[in-house]
Parts: sequence; structure tokens; C-alpha cells
Amino acid sequence: MADAKTAEALVPKFVYEKTLNQDQAGRRTALYGTIDAQPALLVLERAPFPTSKAYAEGVAVGLDSVRNLGANDVYFWFMGIEGSVQTTPAEAKENLKINLIYPCTPQHIRKYSRQGVRFVTETPSIYRDGVRPYMQAQRDAGRLNWVYNIIEGKKEVEDVIFRTPFDASAPNTEGFLMLPDLNWDRKTLESLHLLAIVERRDLWSLRDLKRRDIPWLRHMREQLIQSTLQVYTDLDADQLKLYVHYQPTYYHFHVHIVHVQLEAGATQATGKAVGLESIIEQLEHMAGGDEAGMDAVALSYTLGEASELWQTVYQKK
Repeated sequence: MADAKTAEALVPKFVYEKTLNQDQAGRRTALYGTIDAQPALLVLERAPFPTSKAYAEGVAVGLDSVRNLGANDVYFWFMGIEGSVQTTPAEAKENLKINLIYPCTPQHIRKYSRQGVRFVTETPSIYRDGVRPYMQAQRDAGRLNWVYNIIEGKKEVEDVIFRTPFDASAPNTEGFLMLPDLNWDRKTLESLHLLAIVERRDLWSLRDLKRRDIPWLRHMREQLIQSTLQVYTDLDADQLKLYVHYQPTYYHFHVHIVHVQLEAGATQATGKAVGLESIIEQLEHMAGGDEAGMDAVALSYTLGEASELWQTVYQKK
């Protein structure tokens, strides 16, 4: 992994070519371009407002302009241009959350491009005959190397806030670690977003979970909550949500831990997020022995029309 200064030097070298998408009510934009003639994606998102008293006291009086859009009874709405407001040095400088993918792949470009969305139902047979082979192809393409680097302690070691005992010579089938998600600014507690990655490599998605995994899932859920509370002491257990994605962005089982007040965008919506508690309950009430699992149920979810999965498995039907 590049050191901080080397990584920071990449952003100013970005040469813009086109805008792929703008979402979250215009607060996030995805730009495509190049860095040193190689394809790159730059995702810019407005950072949370400063929380200092100085900012709160000065923001209204310091506006450079105010334009009224309408008024009704006690309600007024405006557009304004923020002026010079006293902030702390860090607040004054850091008003953008920036994600860089470099060099990016066609799959990255499709993911961040504006596209139509479909709602599909994946039956056990579609999973077995179409989706599972697609997952295998993605894993064989080496797209999980960055995940394995984290698990093996080669990268992002300083970011890990909890992990079960790890021994590279004797993999722990119940092991996992937790670190901040790249979409969190790492300071705004109400937008807390952590990621738990399991050590097991036979779990590609929630489809691989079996009834035999119930005790492990419950234990992992409890440890993730308690570890989060130990690090972020202002939180309570009932301020956390744990969920997994289906379809996930990458095929190695992982769990998202977020603050309940985190704005519920597309990644937490029906058709994308599945509560960890709901998965455990579904497994518990599933008929059959320990080998009965999530590969035997139909799952519905959203897919972008530019995604490989839509084009290779569903569109041709």
C-alpha cells in the first residue's frame, strides 16, 4: 500500500473526461478520467457540516447571498452561498469526502455509472445454474486480492479496530475482523459505517450460510456489537444495525455495521440489504438438518442494467 503522501499526490493528477453519475440528491458525483494515462474513478461527496460552536454561530450571518424560493405560513425556503465562517483548521479544509479507484476496471465504471434498475427474483435454480458460476468467475479473476491482504495482515493493519486471534499457519474457521468502511469519514458518529470481514474463504455470500452456522453467526453478531461499543463509547447497542448485501459488491462474506441514523440510501434499501438478525431467524425456522441453508430459498433484489450479472444471467431470459 502506498504511503499517505504518495497516495495524496495521485488526486491532483486526475484528468477529467466525463461525469458518470450524480446521486444522493446531488451530494455525490462520480467522475471518470485518467491518472498517468491509466483509467481512474474519482467519487466526490460533500462532507458533513462542521459541528463547532463557532461555525453554528456564524453560518447564517456569514452567508454571501440568500435567495428566497418560497414561503407559506411559518415555513420559508432559500438558496444561499456560504461565506467565510470561522471554523477549526480541520473543518475549514476538509469539506469533501474523496474516493479514488485507480486504475479502475470496466466493472467499476459500470457500477458508478447512471443506469436503469431492475427488480429480479433469484430462484434456487437460477442461483445454481447462472449466479453461482458468475460468482466463481469473479473470484477467479483475482478481484478479492485486496480482501485477502486485509485478512492476512498485509494491508490496512492500522485501520483494524477488532479481530479474533489470528494465526496465518492455522486459519480460524470462526475468525473475523472489523474496520471502518471506506465510505465513512471516520469522525461523524451518526454516519458510522464499519465492515466485518470473515476469515473463511468458503463463504462467498449469504447463500453459503447453513443452519450449522447459526451459533457462529450469533456469536459474531454479539462480538461485533460489543467491540463497536468499546471503541465508540457514546453509542448504545440499540443504535446499531447489522446487515449484509445481496447481491454484494464482492464475493467474500462480510457484514455492515452502521448507526441507525445513517441516511438509508440505496445500499440499505429493500432489494439490497438483508438484516443479519433476519438471516439468523430464517435459518432457525428452516426445515431440514444442519446442511439446510440459504441456497434453497428465492431471493429478490435490484440490479443495474449495466451490471454484468443482469446482462449475463437475466437479460437473456
